Amino acid sequence: MQTSSDRHEYPSHWEADVVLRDGGTARIRPITVDDAERLVSFYEQVSDESKYYRFFAPYPRLSAKDVHRFTHHDFVDRVGLAATVGGEFIATVRYDRIDADGRSASVPADEAEVAFLVQDAHQGRGVASALLEHIAAVARERDIRRFAAEVLPANTKMIKVFTDAGYQQKRHFEDGVVRLEFDLEPTDRSLAVQRAREQRAEARSVQRLLAPGSVAVIGAGRTPGGVGRSVLDNLRAAGFTGRLYAVNKALQAKEIDGVPAHRSVRDIAEPVDLAVVAVPAPYVPEVVAECGEHGVQGLVVVSAGYAESGPAGRERQRALVRQARTYGMRIIGPNAFGVINTSPDVRLNASLAPEMPRPGRIGLFAQSGAIGIALLSRLHRRGGGVTGVTGVSTFVSSGNRADVSGNDVLQYWYDDPDTDVALMYLESIGNPRKFTRLARRTAAAKPLVVVQGARHAAAPQGHAVRATRLPHATVSALLRQAGVIRVDTITELVDAGLLLARQPLPAGPRVAILGNSESLGLLTFDACLAEGLRPLPPLDLTTAASAEDFHRALTKALADDRCDAVVVTAIPAVGETPAQDAALAQALRSASASAPAKPVLVVHVELGGLAEALSAAASTAPQAASTAPGARQALRPAERPATAVGGPSEASPRLIPAYPAAERAVRALGEAVKYAQWRREAADPGKVPEYDDIDEKGAAEQIDELLSRGSGLTLAPEDACVLLGRYGIEVHRALPAPTPDEAAAAARTLGYPVALKTTAPHLRHRADLGGVRLDLTDEAQLRRAYTELTDLFGTPEVLRPVVQGMAPRGVDTVVRAVIDPAAGAVLSFGLAGAASELLGDTAHRLVPVTDRDASSLVRSIRTAPLLFGWRGSAPVDTVALEELMLRVSRLVDDHPEVVAVSLEPVVVAPRGLSVLGATVRLARAPVRDDLGPRTLPVV
Repeated sequence: MQTSSDRHEYPSHWEADVVLRDGGTARIRPITVDDAERLVSFYEQVSDESKYYRFFAPYPRLSAKDVHRFTHHDFVDRVGLAATVGGEFIATVRYDRIDADGRSASVPADEAEVAFLVQDAHQGRGVASALLEHIAAVARERDIRRFAAEVLPANTKMIKVFTDAGYQQKRHFEDGVVRLEFDLEPTDRSLAVQRAREQRAEARSVQRLLAPGSVAVIGAGRTPGGVGRSVLDNLRAAGFTGRLYAVNKALQAKEIDGVPAHRSVRDIAEPVDLAVVAVPAPYVPEVVAECGEHGVQGLVVVSAGYAESGPAGRERQRALVRQARTYGMRIIGPNAFGVINTSPDVRLNASLAPEMPRPGRIGLFAQSGAIGIALLSRLHRRGGGVTGVTGVSTFVSSGNRADVSGNDVLQYWYDDPDTDVALMYLESIGNPRKFTRLARRTAAAKPLVVVQGARHAAAPQGHAVRATRLPHATVSALLRQAGVIRVDTITELVDAGLLLARQPLPAGPRVAILGNSESLGLLTFDACLAEGLRPLPPLDLTTAASAEDFHRALTKALADDRCDAVVVTAIPAVGETPAQDAALAQALRSASASAPAKPVLVVHVELGGLAEALSAAASTAPQAASTAPGARQALRPAERPATAVGGPSEASPRLIPAYPAAERAVRALGEAVKYAQWRREAADPGKVPEYDDIDEKGAAEQIDELLSRGSGLTLAPEDACVLLGRYGIEVHRALPAPTPDEAAAAARTLGYPVALKTTAPHLRHRADLGGVRLDLTDEAQLRRAYTELTDLFGTPEVLRPVVQGMAPRGVDTVVRAVIDPAAGAVLSFGLAGAASELLGDTAHRLVPVTDRDASSLVRSIRTAPLLFGWRGSAPVDTVALEELMLRVSRLVDDHPEVVAVSLEPVVVAPRGLSVLGATVRLARAPVRDDLGPRTLPVV
């Protein structure tokens, strides 16, 4: 427990674990009075040159006054942060609030002087950049808007830290010193710099786990059997290219089957990059300590007995992660199945999989070991074995994913040259907001296919996840908007993965169907219609079709400009031989090479030989290039246009995926078509419009004033209307009517015709229950309607009636925005009424919403035709509706304190719209979110 340095409480929320540029980790925390000895020890290890750069003069040691000054902070005007590894300081940063003359100051002064000191042994690891992100976030929290720093011209490394951060800055040179001043308000460039650094660091941390130069298996027994010995045997059988060690306290022998054996990691003379921990949970802390002291870079913990076993195990898991991070190590697991890297330069099988999968270009991530086994097995069986581009590049089974998660692996796959397609089985998403952000970026470069387990139940016991108020269907829709190819089963995951790894993406939904079975062709035609594709009439080649007939028909279909993809259906002939299977496969591959930008799929019925022949399963060696006229090599993912992404790499043959059922083939093709469309649209995502009439500053001041009364409050109607008005959202005026006389007075104020409606929670927005009376043209009708409502539903105290002026007729809709704890800010749209709610006909987009997002949102609901003149009705003003959504999105995005907005109903007329009801809820903004400084998840 840390001790507060001064009059303010210790800000524990400033503590964070970060991944550094080289993939190691460090802990950032506030400096307190307890750190005096650590500070002195740290300073003694800093070179004289670095000390000179910090103090502009020789400064060999810190005085007692210096130590007191650098460890006593009030956490408001004076703040110091330290980066630690193994509990010791490796770098420090400090700010002091100053006034316009550069003297010490307090609030309301909004400038601070900042200074860094990094141990020479840790320079170049990105420590200062990480500290700058965190000290800037702390300063903004304490109402500091600008940093100033004085740096000697020769201190080029520190100048680069400031200039590369992406903030708007000014630079002056006076008296031999460079003075830098920069605003702390995040900019697009500073956020981009932060994201790029995050990606490089997290990708590097995963690379250290997947491509180690040496591996120690801790817990490997002398006799075969057992988890540790199995992993050791699997590493040997895979032909791991690095150094391999067996570690077990009970070992007496110097080696196990030729592998050097030791009683402790400490006894290994050489560096160890990766340790696979396979000892009982009670012994793991001792093993982790030994690994940390030896300089091990990462751990794969296959040991069980952690969070999956209950509360005590959960605490054991938290302690494990904290201990590993203390030494700068990252963990896969605990309760992990292991990791695989098929690269010929590595050949790592640090897992419980008894066989090494054949190398290929599919990255595979599974939180469940059992599902990981199933996926590896299915990929191995499909197409006669995992060969060529349909094999696995890397495989990670994260177990309880206490540290390394799917987000980290996505960062690695994003620019991994050996991975063209990413397949993920997820049972939980710990940080959906970050996952969505990373998925969007990854999907723009290579396909990402996800199946999510535990959709209708709680996350597995071993997984720590943020609670979400959004239904699974909503989260799934948001992932699709980020470019994720969402499938429901692991069979569909493999089906889609094989297509995307082997074939280019289609340019559109038009599908040609040809084959030697009319019935199978018709089934395929129907399946295409069900998936929203546009099939051409099937071409029946009859059962007498030869391989040459298939070649001729496929070549013609691919040359047809009306076709974007081809599905070939084939049934076996009586007495068909393997040679005939091979001939047909060669004919199809040769024909498909004539149109490398169009995908080809095969539906086969009980044709084992054809599936294997199509995949060229006999060998992983490169195949002979096709000699078909016009054959060209397909582009790699980063080089392909949006109409031809996915598919084999340049050096791989054109392999054709085969499916045992038309529905499975067409479903995979349908996902590819939707993904290709997303890729094309992602190239122009639209923009977030600027509106001159938005009063962002006035809204911020009003929110601060309202929150001073208390957090978590629903605004009074008057306050909600004022706040929305600052963003150009006008709410139709409604006046309370607690008595018939006051209702009549309100109507006179508003002018007839008017509406009388209840605002009681059980009747609000339920016109179908009769709680609304419209088009009341005079006082007599109003009083009669008032009596009817009170007679039917209860007293005015219960009904809370209001009078509102009539709005132009139109379509009643609902626009909502909510801050979900896991997914972030989400904008939702649907038609008003019980039918839409019952059918779940609501569409969603992540905030901030662009103009393109708003346009697609309006058109995404199933009842959208009602907005565009369905059955002769007048089309409504969807342009005004889209603008309203964009304004709501801006309000929520600009002010994270606005945690919920509900506009219901919004009546959209042929010209303009009317917001008849509005609810706004405020709460204190989270101190840190996905837009804050880089940090690993809290354990």
